Amino acid sequence: MSVQYAAIGWSPAKRGYDLAIVVGVAVYLVLFVGGGTLLRPNATTETLLIRGLGTGAFLLLHVILCIGPLARLDARFLPLLYNRRHLGVSMFLLALAHSVFSLIQFHALGDVNPLVSLFVSNERFGSISQFPFQMLGFFALVILFVMAATSHDFWLRNLTPMVWKRLHMLVYWAYALLVAHVALGALQSERNPVLAALLAAGAATVVTLHLLAASKEARLDGTRLAASDAGFLDAGEVATIPEKCARVVSLGGERIALFRYDGKVSAVSNVCQHQNGPLGEGRILGGCITCPWHGYQYRPADGASPPPFHEKVSTFRTRIVGGRVLVHPTPLPPGTYCEPAKIGGATVPAVEPPPKAGRE
Repeated sequence: MSVQYAAIGWSPAKRGYDLAIVVGVAVYLVLFVGGGTLLRPNATTETLLIRGLGTGAFLLLHVILCIGPLARLDARFLPLLYNRRHLGVSMFLLALAHSVFSLIQFHALGDVNPLVSLFVSNERFGSISQFPFQMLGFFALVILFVMAATSHDFWLRNLTPMVWKRLHMLVYWAYALLVAHVALGALQSERNPVLAALLAAGAATVVTLHLLAASKEARLDGTRLAASDAGFLDAGEVATIPEKCARVVSLGGERIALFRYDGKVSAVSNVCQHQNGPLGEGRILGGCITCPWHGYQYRPADGASPPPFHEKVSTFRTRIVGGRVLVHPTPLPPGTYCEPAKIGGATVPAVEPPPKAGRE
């Protein structure tokens, strides 16, 4: 988070994360090219490198698409979610290198511009075995480029979070194009059932994880809280809320994060103003609710970001009666101070908090 969209400094954790990505990609390419040389001595190094870059990017895209639902299903994956942007940029660079080398090798030796050759050299759209699959990869790369180019917060702020989010949801169209690109390209030339099985397993994994995460979210939204006095709703026992963490409840279709901290409970909207991240999956650090996605912070009592930032979320009135948290479903205006409910009395044991996510 930066005041004037300045570059964010690399913390030791971030350096370690990025170093792991670079080393992992380098090791993968060395093993792919080296192993390919042994298994297929007639293949050129250029061809093996093109395939290594392409498969590496495709594998990273699978990982990226799986991180979101995995984080919904298990909080231990939140550190990966927090740094997913770095994986996305790395994936795009691999895909770009794959595309450039492919364009040079297959379209740069004639008297036609390579990009023009890409679109006019094969127009057999009615054939499965001879379909111009390279066009699909080109359009997928355009989507990935737009996403990488607009990943900075400058674009998020000026495009508005809603437009920015819809723009980046195009990643699923890019994935569909790449699945077709591989199915109509590499699988048509290789005719290897193992490769076909791997492609199907990857797609099935992505779809299954998203369906499981959606089912979990639907169960949360379908929960109905019991009514209490004066319009308040019973949100459950205080003891079920981890210290300096939250439990998320759904009230009339709106998700509310109930945070427990320093013998008090506060309720705020679960939606971060940055990228609609789930505040209830974050924790209180330095006295502020910290979004697990990109580290945006809000004071739990008034839902306002500490100076010099100006983001605000809605707050909700809370009470504690008989060790149970009562919350009023009517939101207060964003940034409105709301007296936290004091737990009081005997100490209420807290459940173990989830693993701490990294901070950007």
